[in-house]
Amino acid sequence: MSARRRRSVRAAPRRNRPSPNGQRNTVQRDALRAAFERADRPLSPGEALAAARRDAPGLGIATVYRNIRALVDEGWLAAVPLPGAPNRYEVAGKHHHHHFRCRVCDRVYEVDACPPDLRTLVPRGFRLEDHDITLVGRCADCARG
Repeated sequence: MSARRRRSVRAAPRRNRPSPNGQRNTVQRDALRAAFERADRPLSPGEALAAARRDAPGLGIATVYRNIRALVDEGWLAAVPLPGAPNRYEVAGKHHHHHFRCRVCDRVYEVDACPPDLRTLVPRGFRLEDHDITLVGRCADCARG
């Protein structure tokens, strides 16, 4: 390695050094974290890209996918599976909740309510272990238009 190269490696900004979990802390990753925190709702990779470009204008979709995968692996993001649609992602560790998907704009929102006693819906002889509910319709903005 040349002396010039060695100097640039030693002078690497703190942001590019590995974090305690082994992942690099980059401007792009910080921008994605901020985008998910600001959104306060599940985002698609495309929505995350648009929101994160506020802090990292040169961000590309491949970097978004790579960082989403890393943030899921480290437990900072959680996948939100949706019937018949690609996963969305939200900050992990939230309380139990469900989701509402707008069929017009395709945005996904959190729903804090949970139906009472779902066991009454379970067929006789079955045992309910968990549930995940996705409501589908029109969000407030799309219902007006």
